[in-house]
Amino acid sequence: MTITSPFTAADGALTWVGDGETVRIEPWGANSIRVRARFMQPIADADWALLPPPADAPAPTIVIADDGSQASLTNGGITVTARMPRWDGRCELTFTDADGTVLFKEADDGGALRLKSRKYEPLPGGGVRTTVTFDADPHEHLYGMGEYQQPVMDLKDTTLELAHRNSQVSVPFVVSSKGYGFLWHNPAVGRATFAKTGTQWQAAACDQIDYWVTAGDSPAQIERQYADATGHAPVMPEWGLGFWQCKLRYWNQEQLLETAREFKRRGIPIDLIVIDFFHWPLMGDFRFDEEFWPDPKAMTDELHEMGIKLMVSVWPQIDLESENYDEMRAHNYLAHVTSGKDVGMWWPRDNQFLDATNPEARAFVWGLAKRNYTDMGVDAFWLDEAEPEWGGDYDYDHYLFHIGPVNKVGNVYPQLYNKTFYDGQLEIGREGDIVNLTRAAWAGSQRYGSLVWSGDVHSTFDDLKAQITCQVHMGMAGIPWFTTDMGGFAGGDPNDPDFRELYVRWCQFSCFSPVMRNHGDRSPATKVPGKPTFDRKGNPIDHIHTGADNEPWSYGEDVERIVCKYIAVREAMRPYTRDLFAQAHADGQPVARGLFYEFPDDEAAADVADEYLFGPDLLVAPVTELGARSREVYLPGDESTTWTNLHDGAEYAGGRTVTVDAPLDVLPLFARNGADHALNGMI
Repeated sequence: MTITSPFTAADGALTWVGDGETVRIEPWGANSIRVRARFMQPIADADWALLPPPADAPAPTIVIADDGSQASLTNGGITVTARMPRWDGRCELTFTDADGTVLFKEADDGGALRLKSRKYEPLPGGGVRTTVTFDADPHEHLYGMGEYQQPVMDLKDTTLELAHRNSQVSVPFVVSSKGYGFLWHNPAVGRATFAKTGTQWQAAACDQIDYWVTAGDSPAQIERQYADATGHAPVMPEWGLGFWQCKLRYWNQEQLLETAREFKRRGIPIDLIVIDFFHWPLMGDFRFDEEFWPDPKAMTDELHEMGIKLMVSVWPQIDLESENYDEMRAHNYLAHVTSGKDVGMWWPRDNQFLDATNPEARAFVWGLAKRNYTDMGVDAFWLDEAEPEWGGDYDYDHYLFHIGPVNKVGNVYPQLYNKTFYDGQLEIGREGDIVNLTRAAWAGSQRYGSLVWSGDVHSTFDDLKAQITCQVHMGMAGIPWFTTDMGGFAGGDPNDPDFRELYVRWCQFSCFSPVMRNHGDRSPATKVPGKPTFDRKGNPIDHIHTGADNEPWSYGEDVERIVCKYIAVREAMRPYTRDLFAQAHADGQPVARGLFYEFPDDEAAADVADEYLFGPDLLVAPVTELGARSREVYLPGDESTTWTNLHDGAEYAGGRTVTVDAPLDVLPLFARNGADHALNGMI
């Protein structure tokens, strides 16, 4: 009996059907392919992160074998071959580059094991748990996936949770040294395992399998094609290039202004100052508390006269007694629990999260933010709690959004939370002048002006070391704007000599991060004075504390001198940093890069986790040990590469490890082939 081929070609796509499954393979941007597969249902359209492919893109080449046993689709430098090893309802995919080299392929059935590379497990109430398993090169190196607090550069042999937490950001895009990038285009909570000989992606609950693959000759080409597919970061405004000042927390208008004035009196350059959380009466009010901030417009006017921008913290939590809670609940603008008391978080009081997946909820909140913040002169927003931090224990199965259960769609939340404010700022004419700080991101967040910071990390040298890899992996995941809390967030006494040393070393690292930003909850805490605040039921509310001073001069003259030195270095680098942000905008290039990025052929550079490149020309080697006054530095490349130590002027050829001096006021910094960018003599 003759069986009709299960492969069809139509509308530029290759489709296979069999044994209840439909697989659709189609071109999606230069040298890129999107694969979707679904069981017993037609393929669904989903625009979680991917933008529509170019309408004028060249048609792919599709070839279906005469006997119907296999087919292939070629789009530029990538080919997918779909093969049926037997007429038994199986279809296996293999991905190759322009030279025919296998990049990776779906795992086979293991013979008697009867394994499935695409596995669908039904869930109660509908939906499926999906698992996709690929064979992969055991010698490949992997980078990206967002931010995980571990000092690991090469992600091979790791397992990562696909979920957001405070200080964990899941952006499921990985770049391989084999010459491909892979986006798991699924916002479900799940897991990615990069084993020695195989890679596995799992979604806890979803409708279909959906992923995107791109091939390129270099990491730069892969990042460029990824940005084209998911969106480019905007232009970084000039005020993003300098120094930002923050603490937990400036709690009144005069205190904030006096801090800004002191920066000016001391001649310390500053581009932006931040008003942290609980400047509001209750969470969800989205406005200044008049007792402490009596005239926001006068405040922003004075700051602007000093040339300083103002950022305010905004949280998506709505206190159950907030003046906006009843209306937001009545219109389904809030997330919801599956059962029990409808509370998403109980710190510092019971509250529920804004449902940023609901476009009407986004419009409502932006209306409040515009009236109470931007109309008052506020320039930018700090979008805290962007994960969001469900109950403190992240029970993803217990909460629901407008677009579905959190365990199914929750990872897209920070992207849409940032979109709320980005779209609103565009509406009021802020194009080219938008930067919003956020504690989480997902694929595509970069196109909404998202500056990701690494969350509430602790004030330890181990945490500082982890920020190096967090910064590099975030850039490789397509999010080029990154920053940390200088000195770490939790802990740290400005009078403690050990913490002062950590603060200096973190400052040096921050100088060579995309954004140099000072923040932290310093000890000892101080109770905020003021009249009692009451909720709508007449219950008194305690004011959240303020931490100790966190300005450069708060740490003594020696620390202030070093901090001001690196703020001056940051100022001298403006032309170079401006160019790096232009590359990020135009071509999707990361600002901070692992050594492998510029030296992909240097095997010794593949897993260096305690150094990085700031752009193509500056090698940064932070000191991450208490008391260290020297360190070893690996200089990538070969004899044709020259590295100049910007502290002492010594020159070295690439491909070797050197030991260099690093007194407390010196960050080991090397210029590639003499490109010092005006820093020679400053370090």
